[in-house]
Amino acid sequence: MKKLLILSLLALLGAAFARAETTRADLLARVESCEAILQEFQARPALAIPPSVWQRARAIIILNQFKAGFLIGVQEGYGVIMVKKASGRWSVPVLVNAGEASLGFQLGAKAVESIFIITDDATPRLLFTQRFNVGVDAKAVIGPKAAEAERFNEEILRTPMLAYTKSVGLYAGATVKAGHISRSDKANFLLYNTRYTLPEMLYSDWVQPTSEILPLMNLVQRLAP
Repeated sequence: MKKLLILSLLALLGAAFARAETTRADLLARVESCEAILQEFQARPALAIPPSVWQRARAIIILNQFKAGFLIGVQEGYGVIMVKKASGRWSVPVLVNAGEASLGFQLGAKAVESIFIITDDATPRLLFTQRFNVGVDAKAVIGPKAAEAERFNEEILRTPMLAYTKSVGLYAGATVKAGHISRSDKANFLLYNTRYTLPEMLYSDWVQPTSEILPLMNLVQRLAP
């Protein structure tokens, strides 16, 4: 928890001052905070994504958003997307931007941490056209947790995006609309020292992960081999 708070603070400060020059260290903090979010979710039974969902994972998006407005407006954020390749190996984490969420169930929250398990191969490709809206361009519902075995059913598990977020009172299958997710090519150019864009980074082996990126990749690979 302490590590997550520190990493989130560092990364969110970088996002809040986006007009200032962003360093590679800022971007690494974003990746590391996403790893910490996933670790914390899996360590808490009330939040953990069950094996039956991981078995269906074709991609994962981890988002860290913070409330920029009064009440429920969540207007700024960042995250990563990873896809599972035909070989069974997971891609490098590719940075994305997230914003304009209107998450009524997060009333009073200072930050919104979310994980989306994508169960098809088409949804990640929506980012090829720069951005997509969660729950509009791709249907999204709250995913079942380990403690909700009675809510496991094929209809829910076939939904393109299964959402997990730190909230209470939400039941498996509840529809989610969580703003837009967009590409962050400039940030990825700096993070990986490459000119490859999101499609090549997700679906090719042309970009090699650095040591700082491997912990998140290894974690996802263990959860969804």
